[in-house]
Amino acid sequence: MAARTARTALPTSSGRTARAGRLTREHVVASAIELADAEGLDAVSMRRLGQVLGVDPMAIYRHVDGKEALLDAMTDTVVAQIQSVTDAGGWQASARATMLAARAAMLRHPWTAAVRRTRTEPTPAELRHLDTLLGILRNGGLSVDLTHHAIHALGSRVLGFSQDLYDDGGAATPEQSAATAAALARTHPRLAELAVAVTHDGALGACDDDLEFAFAVDLVLDGLERRRAAEADAT
Repeated sequence: MAARTARTALPTSSGRTARAGRLTREHVVASAIELADAEGLDAVSMRRLGQVLGVDPMAIYRHVDGKEALLDAMTDTVVAQIQSVTDAGGWQASARATMLAARAAMLRHPWTAAVRRTRTEPTPAELRHLDTLLGILRNGGLSVDLTHHAIHALGSRVLGFSQDLYDDGGAATPEQSAATAAALARTHPRLAELAVAVTHDGALGACDDDLEFAFAVDLVLDGLERRRAAEADAT
C-alpha cells in the first residue's frame, strides 16, 4: 500500500472521521493499525492519530494510556487475527500451517515484528496463540520436555517472523556483496563464499524471506518428529 502524506486523513472503518463522544478503544486501535500499514510505524503518534480520527489527541488517552500501550494493543489485535490450524492432517502439518498463518498476519502488518522485538511480555492474544500451538504439539504426542525444547528452537517463528543473527539494515546490492566478499576473502573465506553465493529478498527484512522461514520451520518440525518417535520407542 502506498504511503499517504502527513496531511491526508486516513479513512476510518466507517468511512468518516470520529467524534470524541463516540470514540471507542477498538476504533482507536483499528485506525492506528491502518495508519501504521499506510505510513509506517514512525507515523503513529497521538497527534497524527488525532488528525486521522478527527478528535483532539487528548481524547485518545481515554482509551489507551499512551503510545506504548497503543502499540501493544495494535500488536495484540494483529496476533488475534492469526487463524490457527488444528486439523491439517497430523501434528506437523497443523503446526506448520499455524506458523505460516502467523507469518501471513505479519506480512499484512510488517511493523508488528518490529514492535514485538522490543517487548519482553506477551500480549493476551499471543498467550492464546502459543497455548494453541502447544496443544498441537502435545496432542501430536510430544512430551512436555520435548515441547519445551520445541518452543525454544522455534523462537520467534511461533509468531511468524525470524529474529536475525545480525541486522544489516537491508538486503545488499550485488556490488556491495562483491565488495564485502573481497574484503573477507583472505581472512574469512567461508563468509566471503556466502556473501557472493546467497541473496535474500525477505518482505520483513534481510535474511527473512518466506522460503527461509518455511525451511527453518520444516527443519525443526522434522527433528522434533524424530525425537518424538525415539521417545515412543524407548517406552
